[in-house]
Formats: sequence, structure tokens, C-alpha cells
Amino acid sequence: MADENMEGAQADALARRVAETLLAQEGTGPAWALQLEEVREGYARVSMVVRSDMLNGHRIAHGAMIFALADSAFAYACNSRNMATVAQHASIAFLNAGQAGERLTAEAEELSLVGRTGVYRMVVRGEDGRTVAEMQGLSRSLGRPVVEPGGN
Repeated sequence: MADENMEGAQADALARRVAETLLAQEGTGPAWALQLEEVREGYARVSMVVRSDMLNGHRIAHGAMIFALADSAFAYACNSRNMATVAQHASIAFLNAGQAGERLTAEAEELSLVGRTGVYRMVVRGEDGRTVAEMQGLSRSLGRPVVEPGGN
């Protein structure tokens, strides 16, 4: 049991390192002040505050920003095993509006991983816990690591 806990902790530490590396290399997450709240193997939770430049003409969070937040959580979850992975397909249902100044949080959870293909569910929630959007994604591994194992 102790060995399983140690392996799980190492896997989760690697997942966090992979997510931090990806975030540091992208322009989008830092531009949106995206926060990595939790990352572990097969799971990620990220958040961002909806700014005025993220609003649509109705003065609510632009759907593209909500999709981007969910997609970021998806990316960190599906790359969490240190295998470079990209989205192959994603669909989203917008259920409630995000408001200016509100922190939105997206959680991504791996539902299935078979060979090079993974299935993920993402949920975006508002500060009050309401569901803003539900997204499903299909990932495809590129067959190479994101970071060198044991490296910085």
C-alpha cells in the first residue's frame, strides 16, 4: 500500500510539473491569468477571473473564453502522464452565463484512456457553484514526452 501511495504521489508530482511546463510555454494561459489549482494524473482544475476584455456584446463571458478555460483544463489533464497529447474533438454546452469579475473554475476528469485515445469530461462552474458549461473531449497522444523524466 505504501508503494502505491509513493507511486501515486510521484505520478501526481509529474503531472503538476508537466502542467506548469505547458503553462509557461503557452501565451494564452498567462495572458488570461489562468491559475493551476490542482493537477494530478488524469485530472486538472484551473480557474480565471472574467475580465471586461473577455465579454461579448451582451456583457457576459464570451463563449470562446469559457471554451478556452475548459480546453485548458482538458490539456493539463490529458498531458498529465507526460505523454504529449492534443485535442482531437471537443463539444460544449453553455448552460449559464459567466459574469465580469467572476472567477470561473474548470475541472477536467479522464473517463477512459485506451491506447493513444482518451475521453474527458470538463465542467465549468461559477463562484456560486452553478454549472456554466459542460464539455466533452477526445484526446490523441503524439507518442512523445512533454518533459524529460527526472528533469526540471
